[in-house]
Amino acid sequence: MIRLFRVFIPASVLALLVSECLLILICYTFACYAGGEDPQLYLITEGNWWKILIVLGVILAGMYFQDLYTELRIPSRMVLIQQVCLAVGCALLFMALLGYVKHDYILGRWIMVTGSVAVILLVPSWRIFFWRYIIIALRSERVLLMGNSSILGEVIERLVEKPEFGYSLLGYLCEIEPCEFPIPCLGTLADVRQVCTEYRPTRIVVGMAERRNRLPVQELLEIRFSGTIIEDAADTYEMAMRRVCSRKIQPSQLIFTSMLGPRPHAITLQNFYSLFIGLIGLVIASPLMLLTAFLVKISSRGPVLYRQRRVGLNGELFTLYKFRSMYADAEARTGAVWAKVDDPRITPIGRWLRKLRLDELPQLWNVVRGQMAIVGPRPERPEFVELLTQQIPYYRQRLAVKPGITGWAQINHKYGDTALDAMIKLEYDLYYIKHVAPMLDFYIIFHTVKVMLLSRGAQ
Repeated sequence: MIRLFRVFIPASVLALLVSECLLILICYTFACYAGGEDPQLYLITEGNWWKILIVLGVILAGMYFQDLYTELRIPSRMVLIQQVCLAVGCALLFMALLGYVKHDYILGRWIMVTGSVAVILLVPSWRIFFWRYIIIALRSERVLLMGNSSILGEVIERLVEKPEFGYSLLGYLCEIEPCEFPIPCLGTLADVRQVCTEYRPTRIVVGMAERRNRLPVQELLEIRFSGTIIEDAADTYEMAMRRVCSRKIQPSQLIFTSMLGPRPHAITLQNFYSLFIGLIGLVIASPLMLLTAFLVKISSRGPVLYRQRRVGLNGELFTLYKFRSMYADAEARTGAVWAKVDDPRITPIGRWLRKLRLDELPQLWNVVRGQMAIVGPRPERPEFVELLTQQIPYYRQRLAVKPGITGWAQINHKYGDTALDAMIKLEYDLYYIKHVAPMLDFYIIFHTVKVMLLSRGAQ
């Protein structure tokens, strides 16, 4: 695993991305030969190299928006070919539009057709080969697990599901009795030294239901000093799930840790670029906001803007602005309740506004006023904060940073209407607060575009 943008990214995903970039460039460069062009003359001397880079960028974007760099597992070869065809089709259409703007922007027709056919044939084939053979070769971490805890079970399930993480699970050592894990039991905790000698793990993950008087401390010390990495299952959980395991957090860990955010300099920098993006966003989005306001006004009676009290930084209340997507007085009878699937309170035009996230554009004004940031935990209503604080430990700790228009929880988890969803989103929020940094914010903004365009998480 490689850590980029404060996020753990599998080395295999980066290897696949780089290899496919090279493969696509080779396809279109080879197409120059097939079309009778000298690649050096056509691409370098005549300066057409940027056209191929645009084609490359559009194809990669098309594959990214179809989650081909999120899910490497290939459930169907036919679906994979269709996805690559769609990405290549987007590139063909985009280059045709460029050619319509200016004829000099057109990449040679023969080059475009030949290169595209080569991409459609070779990229799916390479993906299948990569999944079958390269993924196995990149699984360099030989992992031994210790314990019977439910958290360790979730970690095992995740690592088995995602072989691209590079973890090869050797088996586990049970505490007293074996449990139903999908990997072999290699013995008990007392056998750790013998098992390490036989299987030679590079990493040991400890996830015990009860450590007191059970953890083989002396043996683990000797193993650690021999070069084997030993880590808590909560750390592996954070890496694999991209969220903090709230069930394993102790108050002392939060009090004494030096790794927990938010860091003052990161927050100061966030305030600066949030204000800048908010101002630019208001200017650019103003025509769209005027159109949206007009549609809301003519679609149902009531005000265009919906004002609601939300909880902000350190528990301070502020007024959040959104385009109204529900009928007027929708909560007059029900009071404060979460939105749900096919909520009858939502207007027809409001349903589309929520899917495209256009109802949240007025929140840019909250950003400019300093009440919100571009990225942060979702701002909740006071009624829900009070309820969830009583039900979920550490829930108020998410108020340590400004709420955001988008956030780590919003791009990783669906819109939730239960306490369980709130707990999962809290784990994502705590991960964000722990790692808050400009690069993580820009990573979240980049992925938010896909969430918006694909209408994910809206309800």
